[in-house]
Amino acid sequence: MSAFIAAGGSTAPYPITNDGWFPDLDGQHLRESLRLDGSITDARLETAAVNAVIEVNRELKSWKVQQLAAGNASLADVPADEIQGESQLLHLYRRAIYCSAGAELAERMRDYSATGDGAERAEALTPTADEYRRDARWAIRSILGRVHTTVELI
Repeated sequence: MSAFIAAGGSTAPYPITNDGWFPDLDGQHLRESLRLDGSITDARLETAAVNAVIEVNRELKSWKVQQLAAGNASLADVPADEIQGESQLLHLYRRAIYCSAGAELAERMRDYSATGDGAERAEALTPTADEYRRDARWAIRSILGRVHTTVELI
């Protein structure tokens, strides 16, 4: 029976190291937050998380430079309100990373099956990937102090 149980993900915590200014991440917390089962291996989760870190850090690079110039040695040092004893910026940063990784994983889930059921599941996941992207975008915009929508007259 164990041949039918997905056992790719561990329950042991493992760090995903960052650049030293932005915080390191906990891969197990990422797995739990996204409610991922064992069908997503730690290696696959780590790849998605590293890609998300690269992209989010790139988008926040100019803002990070401004914060360094203001004397903030890390994201945790940037003045912000606290929620659950932690800077809201740290919560938003993790949300941006987790949602970006979640979007990538949701898209990649499509390659598991080429059957009709697999195609239907892929269609069901498309809004999820889009929702993850939206949430990541909103978290980044909140860190930057911008509103969530941009409206232009045509």
